[in-house]
Amino acid sequence: MRKIVLMMSMSLDGYMEGPNREIDWHLVDDELHRHFNDVLGDMGAFLSGRVTHELMAGFWPTADADPQRTGPMVEYARIWRNMPKVVFSRTLQHADWHTTIVRDVVVDDILALKAQDGGDLALGGATLAAEFLRHDLVDEFRVYVHPILVGRGQRLFAESDVMTALRLIETRRFGNGVVLLHYERPRTAER
Repeated sequence: MRKIVLMMSMSLDGYMEGPNREIDWHLVDDELHRHFNDVLGDMGAFLSGRVTHELMAGFWPTADADPQRTGPMVEYARIWRNMPKVVFSRTLQHADWHTTIVRDVVVDDILALKAQDGGDLALGGATLAAEFLRHDLVDEFRVYVHPILVGRGQRLFAESDVMTALRLIETRRFGNGVVLLHYERPRTAER
C-alpha cells in the first residue's frame, strides 16, 4: 500500500510561512533541491490544497524555459509538470497539468487512492495536512527545519487534542544548515 508522506519546510519555531504568506526565507540551494527532486521524482502523486497548488502552478509549468534557472530547478519543473496532482478545494473550478480537483477529504477515497499501484503520495500544505492528520492519514513526515526564527505566521502543525507517536527513521544535515527530520507513524494494523 502506498504511503502518504507529509513533506514540508518549516522554521525552527514551527512556521511554514511568515505572517504575510512569505516563504522567501526557505533556504533551497542546489543541494537541497536535488534532494527534493530525488524524493519527489519517485512519488506517485502530489496532494495539495488550492493555495499551495496555485503557488506551484504559477511558477513551475514554465520555470525550465528560463535560462537563468539552475539544473535542479529545470529538473523539478519537469517532475512537477508530469506528476499527477490531486488538489483539495471547494472553490477551484479548473486546473491543468495532470490535476484532479477533489472537494473534500473523504477517508474511504483516500484509502482507495493509497491502495492503487504506484509511488507514495506527497502531501503539502499546512491546512490540508491538518485535515489529513485529523483523520490519521499521514504515514510519514519529512520535515525540513530551516535555521531561522520567523516569529509568527502559519504554523506547520495546527493545535490538536490528539497526541501522535512517531518513530525517527532518518536525519540529514544539508550544507546550508537545513535539517531533515524523517519520521514514520507506527501502525498496529495496515492503513
